[in-house]
Amino acid sequence: MDMTKGKRLAAALCCLQFMGLPAGQAAGAEGSAVEAQLQATFPDAVEAGEEYALNRRLFKGYQGRGTMLLDNHGVRQVAIYINGHRLPLAEPLPDGELQLAIGGYCRDGDNTLKVLQLQPADGKLTIRIPYPTLVTGAPAQVGMSAKKLAQVDEVLEQDVKNGFPGAVLFIVKDGRIVKESAYGWAKLYEQRQQLAPDQREPMRTDTMFDLASNTKMYAVILSFMKLMDEGKVNPEDPIVKYLPEYRGEGRENIRIRDVMTHSAGYAPLVPFHKPQAGAFYSRQREKTIALLPKVPLTYPVGAKTVYSDTDYMLLAALLERITGERLDVYTEKHIYQPLGLSHTVFNPLQKGYQAGDFAATEPCGNTRSGMIDFPGIRTYTLQGEAHDELAWYSMGGVSGHAGLFSRPEDMAVLAQLLLNRGGYGKYRLCRPEIFDYFTRPTNRNARFGLGWNKMVFPDRIWEFGPYASPAAIAHTGWTGIDICIDPKYDLAVLLFTNRVHALNVPGDPNTFLTNDFAACSYGSIMSLVYEAFLEK
Repeated sequence: MDMTKGKRLAAALCCLQFMGLPAGQAAGAEGSAVEAQLQATFPDAVEAGEEYALNRRLFKGYQGRGTMLLDNHGVRQVAIYINGHRLPLAEPLPDGELQLAIGGYCRDGDNTLKVLQLQPADGKLTIRIPYPTLVTGAPAQVGMSAKKLAQVDEVLEQDVKNGFPGAVLFIVKDGRIVKESAYGWAKLYEQRQQLAPDQREPMRTDTMFDLASNTKMYAVILSFMKLMDEGKVNPEDPIVKYLPEYRGEGRENIRIRDVMTHSAGYAPLVPFHKPQAGAFYSRQREKTIALLPKVPLTYPVGAKTVYSDTDYMLLAALLERITGERLDVYTEKHIYQPLGLSHTVFNPLQKGYQAGDFAATEPCGNTRSGMIDFPGIRTYTLQGEAHDELAWYSMGGVSGHAGLFSRPEDMAVLAQLLLNRGGYGKYRLCRPEIFDYFTRPTNRNARFGLGWNKMVFPDRIWEFGPYASPAAIAHTGWTGIDICIDPKYDLAVLLFTNRVHALNVPGDPNTFLTNDFAACSYGSIMSLVYEAFLEK
């Protein structure tokens, strides 16, 4: 909806006030180095017959929000239009860096930009529009029914009453966090004993969680997206190009994308952490990484799809060879910290966090309520330590398949970065076409992009719910995490639970007493969230 005339006039005056500032004062000294979703210098080169195609761009925006940064070199007059509305600019246009508030002209989704009538012809005008960032809002602002969302609360609260430990739910819609709710307990057990009510640790919206297999996406895959954008790697390349020791048994033909899509030939896992692994037994990270290129293949590359932790352990080793930095150092320095995500880390207890900052996972360590044993096994309640056995015992807490910790607020930023197709604020991870390349279905198996899970009805309704679009991507974590991102609806649903903070079914180390709760099926919660706007 367009602004009223009065509001547009106020926005115009605001723009003119910015224009009067000395060069550099409005945009800041870093203005010329800003990474942006739209960054272009006008005018475009003249091509015959393309008069109505030149000097035009698309950018993503939201109504009432947005900033445009100008870097002017010699332009005195110019007509800039957003969605057909001309921006009020000072004449003559001053040289230097300028900042304009453009939220009054933006709408949710795609927005058009036109730069016309630029004079003199030899002047140059660089325009940058940063990526959208998150704000908080109410469900009604994005067309969601608060009544429908209250049904989600009822389901999760009932689960807690019936013995489910706890959960946090964040919903991002149209660039707004419209729901951030916590339920139940971050810690309910101390080993096999349920804590007294006054000793339990309540779940908070800022509780940090063990992301488990979401590490694959938000550490490894994001890193590869960034490195591909920088021209340092191509998933179509054979692994041997970067790891010369990766040879024999046909390994020379295995591409990076084959490993990303779990079709390279590996079994689900190699139990490096147990003596039964034989020659592959390892409790030292450096030794494990040296062993990874030698792990036997169990089927020909591309013959089938077998979800394997070995794939992403190998990809972590590959990343470290390419970047020269350990996975945690690289991701924290080049992705999380530039985005201000100080609560997204590996080995958090070594970095100043306390156990009480985290949702607890298994009450009895890795023993499955005492049914599993191996040398050195942890038997205490896990809280702030990587639950995954391979990550903890054989990879020092830093692996490509598990080990990353975060809180829902941080992950909402990464979800919005992906909804923006590659960037957030002034940070760019990758170009939109690289986002598209990683998230489209593969030819071999439609349920996978490059790492990302894709919606395939009805096989994946337990993860996506029944309403997710074909554009949706998601991934789950064994500890109880499901993050679903749906670009068609500009939606992200982040459901964090500590479902494994429970005892096991007697005699069954693979089944927890929480397995039949709605919070644990994920798809039920996803379904109710979608209905909150689809049925409004």
